Formats: sequence, structure tokens, C-alpha cells
Amino acid sequence: MAESTKRPGKGKRPGKTKETPAASPARAAAVALLGQVLGQGRQLSDAMQAGSFARLDPADRAAAQRLATDVLRNLPRCDQVLKPRLRKAPPLSVRNVLRLGAYELCTGGAAHGVVNDCVSLISADRKTKTMSGMVNAVLRRLADEGPELWAKLRVPRLPRWLRDPLVAAWGSPAVAEMERAHLAGAPLDISVSADAEGWAERLGADLLPTGSLRLADPGQVSALPGFDEGGWWVQDAAAALPAKLLGDVKGLHVLDMCAAPGGKTLQLAAGGAEVTALDLSEGRMARVLENLIRTGLKAKTQVGDALEATGSYDAILLDAPCSATGTIRRHPDLPHAKQGEGISELIGLQEAMLDHALSLLKPGGRLVFCTCSLLPDEGECHIEEALTRHDGLKVLPLDAPWIEEGWRSEEGGLRLRPDFWPERGGMDGFYMAVLEKPAG
Repeated sequence: MAESTKRPGKGKRPGKTKETPAASPARAAAVALLGQVLGQGRQLSDAMQAGSFARLDPADRAAAQRLATDVLRNLPRCDQVLKPRLRKAPPLSVRNVLRLGAYELCTGGAAHGVVNDCVSLISADRKTKTMSGMVNAVLRRLADEGPELWAKLRVPRLPRWLRDPLVAAWGSPAVAEMERAHLAGAPLDISVSADAEGWAERLGADLLPTGSLRLADPGQVSALPGFDEGGWWVQDAAAALPAKLLGDVKGLHVLDMCAAPGGKTLQLAAGGAEVTALDLSEGRMARVLENLIRTGLKAKTQVGDALEATGSYDAILLDAPCSATGTIRRHPDLPHAKQGEGISELIGLQEAMLDHALSLLKPGGRLVFCTCSLLPDEGECHIEEALTRHDGLKVLPLDAPWIEEGWRSEEGGLRLRPDFWPERGGMDGFYMAVLEKPAG
């Protein structure tokens, strides 16, 4: 009788090992986001536009964003607890998995799920699977020791490229408080077109002295009362102030010169202005249009280069492109995605935009110049220099009742910082000033 030959069962392959369980989609996506920020220098907002991220379940997408943001906010702490447990620095992809695991384990994450997912992420890549044992050992030790160590760590400091000029401008104590505000993160701020008190009651929000509403723990924004009916829009309390400085705009032709994402356009339209919203990015302008449609407010939208803008306007709001260093409490990726490169070019662009905006302004018209930067070179210095370049130009005094002691800057603008309003949850860093063009 011929010797029978055994065949593998259906669907099986000889010698195939048991597959490693897949990590949770949220943790896998969070590690991918960290790789794009820390490895490619991309901003988190850009990385989240990738098709693979957009295809995630909304809950997983929100969890991944939250995890990546929290790791970036605590990056120096993550590295500090990991360094003594590593003989040498592993590749970036492995380091990011370890950072994610370290953050979760040190802040109360369930050890079993966190460690298993991190090991699965390492094992799934043939380039790194040999390091899965090391990752397992390091994270299991951190599960026991991490929370106590974490509690003793200092507030993470900004990178030197940014910290040094900020200390020179505002002093070490102020910068330390800014770093504390960055670590705390940011609540959700909301602007309304009318009835701020009524919306505050309906949303369970705090009504800030400047008129913005603040929610400490909002949950899913689109599920909040009034979102679908367009009663309000998300806008940091500091970012809402430049439009307020223009005062009564009813019936005025106003140019919002760098409009996206559109909060200031909505404010001006709600105030009765005839608004032209201009932005260079077609994609970002699409967001402005979405918000205009949702809120039922009207503005003319235009995609184009601000330096090529034409027309004549009663008032202009120029929120110039900048380093965005005032928004780190909301965007902790910024100090890591950027290393200070390009700031000198931005300063030159801001100056050119300010000069061009003044050329579009009618005699006697008002212009608000603002940037969400903490660097005086992107704020106060521009106003001081503009006054020397343009005869008759003046800075208008600011007397709004919500302006607090310590906000005013020497040349007549407002300087806002993340360490302001600590008892209320802080604010973004912003600079703003109102300029008036000579009447004739």
C-alpha cells in the first residue's frame, strides 16, 4: 500500500505561528500620528487629514487624537521615565510606542491592555518585532513604578529654541506659568451671535467677562445643544477679542484678510458688517463656508493671496500668519513639529501684509492687526515699526470694559498670554492693536 501523505487542514499553512492580536485602532493611530509629528515635522492637524485616519470610527479617531495630544504635551516626562530603563535609544517608531505606553501607564491606564497593545504594535512590524520582549519588560516595570515617579516630575519645559526668547521677553517666572498652562490644556470656548447669557444657561457654560462661553468638559462638540441650529461656534476667548476691538461694524464693508477657520468672519457678520472673507487656502476656506451655512450668517468668500487683494474697505481685520506659539496649550505638537525655522520669513510676510492692508483701508478707517504669537517680534515690534513707516498712522486707545490690568502693552496694543486667567482655565497667547489711517 502506498504511504499516505498528510495534508494540512483547510486554511492552515505548515509552520505558521500564531498571529499576534492586533492593537486597538485608537492606539495604532495615535502612534502613527506621533510618527508624523516627531519624525516628519508635520503638524497634528495636517496629519489627521490622512485618509487612513479619516476612515477610523469617530470614537477611535477622537481617542487617537486625545492620546497623541496628551503624549506630546507630556513628551519630556515620557522620555524621562523611559531613559533609565533603556540601554540605548531605540528607533523612533519603537520610542513612540514606548512613549504612548509610558504616558498611559503613568496616568492610570490599565496595565494589561496598554502593555499588550504596545507589544502587538511592535510585533506587527518585522523591522521591530525583535524588540517586543524589551518593550514588554520596560512597560511592565513602569506599570508598577511609573505612577509614583510621574507624580514627582516637574512641569515639562518648552524647547530651547522657543523658551529662550520667551524668557528674554517675559521673564522666567512668567514662562514657567505659561508652561504650566500648556500642560493643563484648554477648555472649550464658544462665541455666540446673540443672547450669551441664554446660551450659557442652556449649555451649562461659564460666561466670561469678554462675552465668550467656556465649557470645561464639553464632550462631543457636535452633540451640544445649538450646534446643528448654528447658534454658536468654537473660538478661543482670546481669538474672539480682535473683532470686538473694531467696535460697531454694522453696515461697514470689512475685509477679514486671513479669514480661516472663520471665527472672526462669523463675529463680523453677526455684527451686521458686509464682510469679505479672504484666505489663501481653498481647503481652509471650505471650513469658513461650512460655518457660514451652519450659522445662517452671510459673507462674501474669496480664495486668494492677501498680498494681491484689491478693493477699498471701511475696516480691516488682519490675523496674520505667524508661529502660532500662543496656541500651544491647544496644539502641543507645535514646539516639536517646528524648530523655530521660518520665523524670520513670517515676520517679513507680516510686515508686508500690514503695509498692504493699510493701502486697502479708506482714509479714517480702522485696522486691527493681530497674531496668535507670544513673540514680540510678531506683535508689538510690528506696530512700533509701522508707526515710523506711515505718516499720520496712530494706535487707537482701547477702553473696552473687559480689558484687565496688565493686558495693555506700551505701544497701545493688548498682549495676552496663556498664564492669564489661571483661575478660569487660561487663554491663548495673542497680540492685537487697532490702527487708524489718517483721514486725508
